[in-house]
Amino acid sequence: MSIDPGSQSQVAWGTRSRHENLWPARVAILATVLLYVTLPDRLTVGPIWLPPALELALLAALTVMAPIRHTTEVWVQRSLSLCLLALINLANIGSLVKLLYALLHQGIAIQGIPLDGQTLLLASLQIWLTNILVFGLWYWDLDRGGPVARRRAHHREPDFLFPQMTTPACTVDHWSPHFLDYVYVSFTNATAFSPTDTLPLTPWAKMLMMVQALASLLTVALVAARAVNILK
Repeated sequence: MSIDPGSQSQVAWGTRSRHENLWPARVAILATVLLYVTLPDRLTVGPIWLPPALELALLAALTVMAPIRHTTEVWVQRSLSLCLLALINLANIGSLVKLLYALLHQGIAIQGIPLDGQTLLLASLQIWLTNILVFGLWYWDLDRGGPVARRRAHHREPDFLFPQMTTPACTVDHWSPHFLDYVYVSFTNATAFSPTDTLPLTPWAKMLMMVQALASLLTVALVAARAVNILK
């Protein structure tokens, strides 16, 4: 299914996106790297330097291919982008699993070293923030085929229904979502554990939002609650 430039669906979907500056997304990636390297060593997956080093190498390659804005996208660039997001996501999920395992099976100690309540609270906050950023990147990079595909006049159907699509009179002409819109979707899903004003339309979007909500719920409900009990 594609957009007919002369049809009303063009208004409902938001017309093709304008050129997007890539630096907001890259700053978000750098933030996830910083959040990861500042976790306690006992909560990282493998050598603490390995995931950040791989992520920075992939980010550097993508920056060389598209320094400022996406204009065209080859399959190598697309593959590197998805691999980068998968790596960030897997490292964050690994940290969450190690923290949950320690709380459920080893009390409040990891590898024989106790973790105090403040450390647990800070680590859970870092994992939660990374969860928001990485899923915001997923939504931005996959919706309608990605930022390059969204610029085409005949992009595929939307994966998310933004309020501006159903009420185009309440926004600027030819509105289209950008990176911060997807980060907002990720934030509201991580705090409400469900969609709020933006609804997922396709199966993959629903599955991603479900995985994010589950990870956020485990982080907030179990880890943070346990840390608060320790502080008391």
